[in-house]
Amino acid sequence: MRPWRSRPEPEGRVERLLADLRIHVEDPRVLAAICEVPRERFVPADLQAEAWDNVALPIGSGQTISQPLVVERMCELLELRGHERVLDVGTGSGYHAAVLARLAAHVWSVELHPELSARAAETLAALGVANVTLLTGDGSRGHPAEAPYDAVNVAAAMQGIPPALPAQLAEGGRLVGPVNGGDQRLVLLRRGPGGVREERHERVRFVPLVPGDGAG
Repeated sequence: MRPWRSRPEPEGRVERLLADLRIHVEDPRVLAAICEVPRERFVPADLQAEAWDNVALPIGSGQTISQPLVVERMCELLELRGHERVLDVGTGSGYHAAVLARLAAHVWSVELHPELSARAAETLAALGVANVTLLTGDGSRGHPAEAPYDAVNVAAAMQGIPPALPAQLAEGGRLVGPVNGGDQRLVLLRRGPGGVREERHERVRFVPLVPGDGAG
């Protein structure tokens, strides 16, 4: 699969970011995906100089493009190998969906705000990304029409995981997203023969998930 990044200017910044990320993330496929997706294409023009900094950035409509380290950790926890069908809740800029698209077979990405979804569609089309389907609506309900999914990525903070999302996981499927419970942490769910098992991981900070919301 060819890289989508077409301009050489950010190369030095990409390498500096990857040097930081390698301390925390071991999956070489995830590191390659972060390198290959041109993050500067997913941020407003006045913030492009900061696109390869390891920070979240505003993208409008009260939403943000997630910190690269957090995107990378979420992708690593999903353990994608290339054949998976992925549900992405919270399209936002489309950046997280684009990274997932480098790691899986197809991504269905749901966004509440039509203006963000439309902007993400333009960016993904300009980059030639063909394995992402964008949808607008209530991300907390998932997208049952294409279920079950091998992985579900939730890029907005949940007070509790909406029951519709784990219900749309295939056997062996994984769900990752931030959950508020005193402090906001990444939570990983795994669906196995005995039901759904939960793991709690590091602290994070995301904008909240409201019925029909997201950011990525």
